Amino acid sequence: MSDEINIFLTGATGYVGGAVLERLLKHPDCSRFRITAIVRSTEKADKLRKLGINVVVGSHSDADIVIENAAKADVVFTAADCDDMGAAQAILDGLKKRFENTGKQPILIHTVQQFSLCRCHKPYRCEVGTLTDRALGAFTYDKIYDDTDADQIETLPDTADHRNVDLLLVKADKDGYVKTYIILPSTIYGIATGHLVSLGIQNPHSKQVPRLIQLGKARGQAGVCGEGKNTWPHVHIDDIADLYITLYDAIVASSPAPGHGREGYYFGENGHYLAYDLAKAVAVELAARGVGSSTPTSFTEEEFSKNPRLGYFGTNSRCKASRGRALGWMPKYGDEDFYASIRAEVDVQFKD
Repeated sequence: MSDEINIFLTGATGYVGGAVLERLLKHPDCSRFRITAIVRSTEKADKLRKLGINVVVGSHSDADIVIENAAKADVVFTAADCDDMGAAQAILDGLKKRFENTGKQPILIHTVQQFSLCRCHKPYRCEVGTLTDRALGAFTYDKIYDDTDADQIETLPDTADHRNVDLLLVKADKDGYVKTYIILPSTIYGIATGHLVSLGIQNPHSKQVPRLIQLGKARGQAGVCGEGKNTWPHVHIDDIADLYITLYDAIVASSPAPGHGREGYYFGENGHYLAYDLAKAVAVELAARGVGSSTPTSFTEEEFSKNPRLGYFGTNSRCKASRGRALGWMPKYGDEDFYASIRAEVDVQFKD
């Protein structure tokens, strides 16, 4: 790469994308970075410009804008809608132009919700993604996906959620005009902090845990899918953001060269939790605020009929983040931190 490194980022104002941008702005090579972000909000665009970010106002679904900016990029970080096939294709089209103009393979670091690791297609009562199943809280499965095992990952059906975009990226890497890396966070938790949050640019909140709290508050009792015997991995927002930078630094260093394409899946996890234990932690905090008892109750058939996606909370998703750790990623927040984070999340829901 030249002295100037052109970076294009989607999802810069989001929970994950903002955390990645925060770290890029503090990176030792930041003076070499020319960062371009695409955002919808003109207000946030103005704030980002004051931080030295080149901003394009628009959507990552605006193909012409995306192609134009990807074609200028040495590195693209995507942290927006991972299901937008058109956006993914536009980024690849732009990066292909970059390759044709420079003869150098640009880098694409793409984000996929880890619950896209799904072994079943259109599972009953839920919309899930790559590694999940139809357990409905009845059991934990034994299979743990290891991101160093490409053969194992390729057993996932092509019809699984988000898989079409994954396969598009892997093919692009195989075609040789781009190096693709796919980061798959699990249950991301923790309220994001930092300069971008304080400026009102970055969304500081995750979705999974707050949604479970919101459901419990609305129904007057913390809920769980079935018996809550299903298992999920977790990762703190600061740890997952660090994984992006660890991977980026390893790519730039090129020694040892990190896996890409077919070998370029990077899970984000630092422990697993039982769904019942999470529901219990939510129940305790809600009960402390006068909502229900400290014991969660199962979602009812009537609740499922009104909201089939409740089944999502009863799925299994198990993985091992071996590739990131091999590159030097050292997540700091574990099981104890995960459960301890629930109190602050519940506090947020009672501020209004």
